[in-house]
Amino acid sequence: MSIYAISDLHLSFETEKPMNKFGDIWNDYEERMKYNWNKIVQESDLVLIPGDVSWATYLSDFSQDLSYVDELNGTKVISKGNHDYWWETLKKLNNFKNEKGFRTVNFIHNSCYEYEDYVICATKGFDFNDTEKIVNRECERLKLTLTAGQKTGKKIILMLHYSPFNKDRQLYSGIKEIFEEFKPLYCIYGHLHSYAHKFAVCEEIDGIRYQLVSCDYLKFSPLKIV
Repeated sequence: MSIYAISDLHLSFETEKPMNKFGDIWNDYEERMKYNWNKIVQESDLVLIPGDVSWATYLSDFSQDLSYVDELNGTKVISKGNHDYWWETLKKLNNFKNEKGFRTVNFIHNSCYEYEDYVICATKGFDFNDTEKIVNRECERLKLTLTAGQKTGKKIILMLHYSPFNKDRQLYSGIKEIFEEFKPLYCIYGHLHSYAHKFAVCEEIDGIRYQLVSCDYLKFSPLKIV
């Protein structure tokens, strides 16, 4: 049993948001990603998706996109991205998936998810142009999920949507201190596309392994991280 990661699926089966306007790499990516995914991911595996799953604005418009994810191999854990406008409270998200009969998807919201010897923690994080209020709020949410994960005594894998690094490839103040306290084993993140791939930090620093997992960066194939 393995753990994979891939983010920023940007599905739009119920909305008019074609991704190929961002380049030919996005042409028919849904079919290519489905093929790659089911070729390498087994039903017993876990797949982490740190945000931007769908362009849907409301949860009621999310059914076809989530159905696509639910039908892919493996169990999936989803956290929030900056374009996930459909996101609701954890209770509403769980009620929605249960009403629709989706069995392989799980959501993290101020919580964590245990899998064998690991615990998955997650929050959206913040961007370089966010206000101090948003930065402080997201740091508190980061501490909240990591505290929940730490209590399990298991090795922590952290999902962020935004990169924890600034454009100088340095950890943001606030995040750096939290990482020093909780020491996650792995930090995966998304959000960066196209030219922004040059800002990716994919290496081990001070005992933490960092990895960009945006689907176009991974050529639409989930990356095995454990």
